[in-house]
Amino acid sequence: MLGVVIVNFQTPGLVVKCVNSLLEHGISAPEQIIVVDNCSGNHYFKYLLENLPQGVKLELAEVNVGFGSGVNIGLAQLDTELALVLNPDTYFLENSVSKVVDAMLADESIGLAGLDLVYPDGERQYSARRFYSILDILVRRTRLKNSPLFERRMRRHLMVYELEAGKPFDSDWVMGTGFIIRRSVFERLGGMDESYFLYMEDVDLCARVWALGARVVAFPGAVLVHDHQRASSAGALSWAGKQHLRSLRIFFSKHKVPVFNPPRSRVINRVPLGAI
Repeated sequence: MLGVVIVNFQTPGLVVKCVNSLLEHGISAPEQIIVVDNCSGNHYFKYLLENLPQGVKLELAEVNVGFGSGVNIGLAQLDTELALVLNPDTYFLENSVSKVVDAMLADESIGLAGLDLVYPDGERQYSARRFYSILDILVRRTRLKNSPLFERRMRRHLMVYELEAGKPFDSDWVMGTGFIIRRSVFERLGGMDESYFLYMEDVDLCARVWALGARVVAFPGAVLVHDHQRASSAGALSWAGKQHLRSLRIFFSKHKVPVFNPPRSRVINRVPLGAI
């Protein structure tokens, strides 16, 4: 059975919708679903207590130190080999992850699997990415992203061609909105890095999965609906923008980020298998 961790902060209605979709489509059982509330407040916690389906586990974090910490709390309580980590603002329209589970059980080299994120209107989010160069970051966060000069570069960064081919493929990193990770890999990595409060912890996790010697694989067709609000693009001076910049600084301090050409998957902080 697939275990599930959902980290909530003041979005209890979305959490309930997400959990109901998991149960409706037989993706997991109630006792294998853990919702971690990151100190949302008594009103939100009470809502979850009263509205989550019976059997779903609800854990209250003592202090909110970020998304990664919430994932670590939840995964520590699961006893399944594979764990599905979800944002609250996601839901399934069908059991699209069974083929991912089968692939991971058949191939132990896959340490982490990314799902195929789509917006509610069906538009693909392109959730598999290549590792950044400094130029990629500048283009993505400025008006340069709309320039025809960088269109091909951005399509390559977003792995558009690989996703549209429709077959599973190795991806440098996948968005943390919805992914499945192997417990043995997660434990060897020591979980998610809690120095990130929000943003970039998914890039960091995938970089460390590759460094461990496991693979990150994206699965087109494993559809997860993401009712996404781009808070991080609200501006560098907004709270979300400042968090994104802070996380970028942490990532830069841990990983070598080239100026122009993005690194290859197995190059970022490559260490021998078993060294982490």
